[in-house]
Amino acid sequence: MHEMEVTVRFCETDMLGHVNNSNFFVYMEDSRIRFFNEVNLVGDDWNFILASAKCDFLKQVYFNQTLIIKSSVAKIGKSSFHLTQEMVEKDSGVVVAEGSSVIVQFDFEKQKSLPFTVEMRQRLEEHMPVAK
Repeated sequence: MHEMEVTVRFCETDMLGHVNNSNFFVYMEDSRIRFFNEVNLVGDDWNFILASAKCDFLKQVYFNQTLIIKSSVAKIGKSSFHLTQEMVEKDSGVVVAEGSSVIVQFDFEKQKSLPFTVEMRQRLEEHMPVAK
């Protein structure tokens, strides 16, 4: 599982004093990019597109709280994979939001999906939860 820590900045809050819902997608994106780099899926060319993204907001989050974004691969297809992301309040361990996304490897020249190499698939499999 990939983990990233983020501390909520004042500018990420809204008039109600809590984190605006759109910022959870920013946290998820930042974590996804770090995940791509850690798993070594991208080199000089960025050939992935986001096909779908969703987030369920479970608890309010406020300025200066620290969150841990936990990312893992839920499913791997021929040219896409599903990434789940759990956002946990660091001090309490409480899950504050749960997100998921579908990411597709894409050939921009041919305008179609591009199958994963065996090596890419292996790297992704390393980030799948172990079955109990």
